[in-house]
Amino acid sequence: MVEDLHRPDLGANPADPFARGADGKLVRRSYWLDLSDRSLILAMTQGIGSNLTNEHKRAHLRDIGRENLIDRVCIQEILPPER
Repeated sequence: MVEDLHRPDLGANPADPFARGADGKLVRRSYWLDLSDRSLILAMTQGIGSNLTNEHKRAHLRDIGRENLIDRVCIQEILPPER
């Protein structure tokens, strides 16, 4: 199964922490691994990851081995009732 990973525009921000190499691996993996759970949750909900879709957030958290934070990072989308 191929994960739907976020691929940032490196022309706009070459130091983006979501940057991936040609092999698909995170270039700045240590940036993510050095974050505490609390800091990672804040980064993904209020910081640099806040604009990502829940699908991209889930894929990123799985990729860095922090699946245990998915429920705290991915806000459930509430759909309006059908009329």
